[in-house]
Amino acid sequence: MKLELNRREFLKVSALAGVAGNMNVNLFASASPQPDNPAAWISSLIVDSVAKSPSNSIRNAEKEKAWDEPLVGFARGDDPIFQSYKEHVGPFHWTPLDIFSLTFPDATAKPEELSVISWVLPHTESIKADLRKQKTTPSEKWIRARIYGEEFNEELRRHVAETLTKAGHPAVVPVFSKSFKMGNSDRYGMASSWSERHAAYACGLGTFGLCDGLITARGKAIRCGSVVAQIKIPATPRPYQDHHAYCLFYATGACGICTTRCPAQAVTTKSGHNKMACMKQCNATAEYADKQLGLKGYGCGFCQTGVPCESRIPV
Repeated sequence: MKLELNRREFLKVSALAGVAGNMNVNLFASASPQPDNPAAWISSLIVDSVAKSPSNSIRNAEKEKAWDEPLVGFARGDDPIFQSYKEHVGPFHWTPLDIFSLTFPDATAKPEELSVISWVLPHTESIKADLRKQKTTPSEKWIRARIYGEEFNEELRRHVAETLTKAGHPAVVPVFSKSFKMGNSDRYGMASSWSERHAAYACGLGTFGLCDGLITARGKAIRCGSVVAQIKIPATPRPYQDHHAYCLFYATGACGICTTRCPAQAVTTKSGHNKMACMKQCNATAEYADKQLGLKGYGCGFCQTGVPCESRIPV
């Protein structure tokens, strides 16, 4: 049986169905609030949780971790970049104030009182190496990391939001909102109410590659997460001016290796990322995972591994 799987819908449905709701907060590290240094407090909360939580696992016999030490960044809620996203993507795309007001309709918050907290979870070398040698079908470790590693990411989102809220800073996980939806962008086709990668870009954590993956200081073999909270945190500087600054192809005209890594030819140097072809490839990996490995989910990632930006900024 062929499994039709929408990548963003998988995240939304799994969260609402209780995958993330089964979190035991005691499994996650906690850090004492630091009123004078909220960035350090929240960064420590995220870094310690990734390092210490047993949920950070791909659940194989070796009990390998899914994620290495994360990157954490922040953006102000009144950063003009969020309004520009709405203007470019479509009116259905949220600003931080949009999703905060939807979640807390009785609260009075100004954009400048909000912060976006974003993190990048880099895959371990073992997981990257396992997929790097594959050409047509994804490796079991990579699929496990996509399924169980993202379950951990869902739990981490909830943990960060709940910790902030309990400390007196109401917080929301945008991708878990009941109002989260897919829309059709006149410019970009399939798009959603909130993009984790664009939040990370706004928080100074990376820029986009030819395949639309986010290239960070820890490379492109990553996942992202974010929370919007009513707390003032100094913004992380964005050390780039162009949204393709870290991509070797856009910087020099060389590379384009991600186009040859994609089994579905969903990335080309002429047109970039074909979202529908990519979705078809993800559906194929879901069918493979189910039939061959007995795993319910999908995992591709060919364009994230075996490329110069796999684990670093190549320019």
